[in-house]
Amino acid sequence: MTNPAQRMKAMRDRRRLQGLREVRLSLPDARIRAVRQRIAAQVARLDAADEQSALTWIEAVGEFDGDDHEAR
Repeated sequence: MTNPAQRMKAMRDRRRLQGLREVRLSLPDARIRAVRQRIAAQVARLDAADEQSALTWIEAVGEFDGDDHEAR
C-alpha cells in the first residue's frame, strides 16, 4: 500500500488531468469569540452610504452578465 503523501499526489495528478486544481483557503474561525468580536467591530465601522453605493454598483453590473437569474 502507498503512503498518504503518495495517495494525495496521485489524487492531485488525476484531478489535474481533469482540468482541476487544488486550492486551499485559510479563514477566520468564527467559532472563536475573539474572532467574532473583531468581525463585529469591523462591521460596526462600515459606512452605510459606501456599502449602499457598492451594492448599487454590484446590482447594476450584474444586469450585464447575460444570465437570466429568474429562470433558475
